[in-house]
Amino acid sequence: MRGREEFSKYKRLIYFMTKIISILPFILRKKLFESSRNIKGKKGLAIRYIFMKSLAKKCGDNVSIHPNVFIFSPEKMCIGDNVSIHPMCYLEAAGEIEIGDNVSLAHATSIISTTHNYIDLKTIIKDQKISYNKVIIEENVWIGTKATILNGVIVGNGSIIGAHSLVNRNIEPGLIVGGIPVKVLKKREQE
Repeated sequence: MRGREEFSKYKRLIYFMTKIISILPFILRKKLFESSRNIKGKKGLAIRYIFMKSLAKKCGDNVSIHPNVFIFSPEKMCIGDNVSIHPMCYLEAAGEIEIGDNVSLAHATSIISTTHNYIDLKTIIKDQKISYNKVIIEENVWIGTKATILNGVIVGNGSIIGAHSLVNRNIEPGLIVGGIPVKVLKKREQE
């Protein structure tokens, strides 16, 4: 049975549990979500989903957050339906992250929505302001293993990001990109 069918089977129970969990104070839910990071199997997937649903701005149906995923500022995330976030991903959402429907983040993907300013030579870099810029991953996107997506980037519908890529600019819809920094490898065709 695929994850979608499994989710549909337990959807009412999951939503009921989410409502109950939502009664807890935000900071407690956030701590419990963080402490569920290493729980394996379907139980772990369900627990992380229930907490994410109660924390995020929006969290769609059938979102699987696998073990050992680090999510910072989940309250600034919008996640669509049928999204899979595989082990060892690092999502830093202080500047907001929006993930569309049918998106797969392969293991060890990083999405960073902030950056240090570094222009002023007289000020230590870590003491300079931080810039917060929303990252948008549109629908039907596949992000390969160990890709890094930097702040302010929009990844267009139907795009594929190759493994070990650094995405530091917007990606147009339907492109296959890869490299450090990314370059266009191919345009996807409609059949």
